[in-house]
Amino acid sequence: MTARIIETNATPFGRADVDPVTLDILENALRNARNEMDATLARTAMSPGIREQGDAFPLIADRRGRMVVGQFGSFIGGFLDAYDGEIEEGDVILLNDPYSCAGAVSHLNDQLVIVPVFLDGRLVAWSAMFGHMTDVGGKVPGSLPTNASSIFEEGFRLPPVKLYKRGELQADIVRIAAAQSRMPEWFKADLHALVASCRVAGRRVVELCQRFGVDVFDSALDLLLERNLRAMRQLIRNSIGEEPVSFEDYLCDDGVGAGPFKIRCTLQRDGDRVILDFAGTDPQSASSINFYLNENMLKMFFGIYMIMVFDPQILINDGFYELVEVRIPQGSLLKPDFPAALSCRTHALGRIFDVLGALLGQRSPEFLNAAGFSSSPHLMYSGYDAHGEWFQLFQIGFGGIPGRPFGDGPDGHSLWPGFTNVPNEFLENYFPLRIERYETVADSGGAGLFRGGNGIRMTYCFLAEGRIAIHDDRWFVPPWGVNGGEPAQRSWKLMVRADGSEEYLPAKCDDILVQPGDCLHFVTWGAGGWGDALQRDAQLVAKEVRQGLVSVEGARAYGVVVDDLGRLDEAATEQLRASLADNRGELAMFNRGPDIETLRANCERDTHLPAPVAPRWKQLGVSA
Repeated sequence: MTARIIETNATPFGRADVDPVTLDILENALRNARNEMDATLARTAMSPGIREQGDAFPLIADRRGRMVVGQFGSFIGGFLDAYDGEIEEGDVILLNDPYSCAGAVSHLNDQLVIVPVFLDGRLVAWSAMFGHMTDVGGKVPGSLPTNASSIFEEGFRLPPVKLYKRGELQADIVRIAAAQSRMPEWFKADLHALVASCRVAGRRVVELCQRFGVDVFDSALDLLLERNLRAMRQLIRNSIGEEPVSFEDYLCDDGVGAGPFKIRCTLQRDGDRVILDFAGTDPQSASSINFYLNENMLKMFFGIYMIMVFDPQILINDGFYELVEVRIPQGSLLKPDFPAALSCRTHALGRIFDVLGALLGQRSPEFLNAAGFSSSPHLMYSGYDAHGEWFQLFQIGFGGIPGRPFGDGPDGHSLWPGFTNVPNEFLENYFPLRIERYETVADSGGAGLFRGGNGIRMTYCFLAEGRIAIHDDRWFVPPWGVNGGEPAQRSWKLMVRADGSEEYLPAKCDDILVQPGDCLHFVTWGAGGWGDALQRDAQLVAKEVRQGLVSVEGARAYGVVVDDLGRLDEAATEQLRASLADNRGELAMFNRGPDIETLRANCERDTHLPAPVAPRWKQLGVSA
């Protein structure tokens, strides 16, 4: 089964010579077109998740579907392999079902728009973008039910369909899809914004083809992809050994009481090729934390990590894919069997970045990163306001970025570089709530020569009766430090009711009733530290105490003694550092903190929540 491209012009593409200046102009023009896609979306979408936070991912691909500019890798290949239909000029494809596109999108909230770009009857490129819709139906507002046992509970499933057919809008599809959403006007506005963004890219591609010639444009894309292939081949040869290295990390729980869930990967080089093998990853969950990991998406993640660590000047595109082989066991947490629930896959998606960083850094510890804010925790708040109007908030939280070989991790940042926070003024203007606190949490980043970034505390005070849902992680298994750096603090959520009573909430929960005057302290985790904390500049630690980034007591993790005003006691610091150095063991490459069983034993004391129980897997309907 594969898509059939209908072209009315059978003229073959020719190979043209492209001089370096023209190649540079085309490369930067495509980058600008991708930025214009983002700008168009921001001006025309309505939901805060897309408009304010930028939860949407564009790409421009060549006529074969290979991404030339973008971030997540190409969605086109999975779509072309799965779509059994014709594609014509003027068509716009819409889909959101992960199982219909080999995980090109990974849960139902992500609506994927794909636009073929034609010129003079020939397909010359593709543009595409997916964005997270606030609501697509399902059993809970926000369409991200923690306790879903199948994808049928999570919302409206849409296989690839033609939203536009030969340029004509299929309005019934919009009406049907919007009717499934609790926020239909936002849904429609966001959907049309995705289409508009893709069409902007299509126009820019056509303009480039008309300016330079189709053959020059097509040949230039080949050259950009080939350049990336050559650069990545050299990086792989120089940076990855033939001896296999392995690493494992965990999702804390599944939201219904079981955990942690292991993600394990082994990395090795075979000649010029890299093999990423996820054998040893836990079987799929009975709840919604499964992540249907598209192999091309993982290749892109791998390439991004390689380039960011070893050579940030390389343009990332799909050209290197033939150098990477991905093996994911069927029926595992990362390739669940249909109809496994997928709505809360964000934690596994983010944890992949920690695992890749640990794998790539083991051979070259000087390039190793600590574990960071590897997720996109969600808060959902919905109900009826004082005017009887339905409101529904979806917001992504930020946390600490890892300590790195060249400096501290930023505080209160997003996993995705392009995401921005929703301004508090926006939240207070459009939703019945007040933001009491928005601040970094001192000491939440792991100590090290380079400190891990701190998490943040957002305190929401609710002004109308409603219900909230929380999707978060790293509350049980802490983010690890590297090269002697310390682990970071974990996340926690505390509800203080209007009557003064307090309740610690699970990291993953739905349908929590709130009343006017209730306040939620939403505290995210920090990132692990890098290097020996006793080597950190003591004056810098004292300055961070004065800035509120490190507490007086927290400074002692660096062997630094300060008074309540943050003034350094040099003699006491020298003495404390000598004592700590004499009484510690050898610094480890990875510092995970306590083992899993110790974390279980101390869970109630440390987190105010019961420990998750070890998962029980089911095979052929029999507990294993």
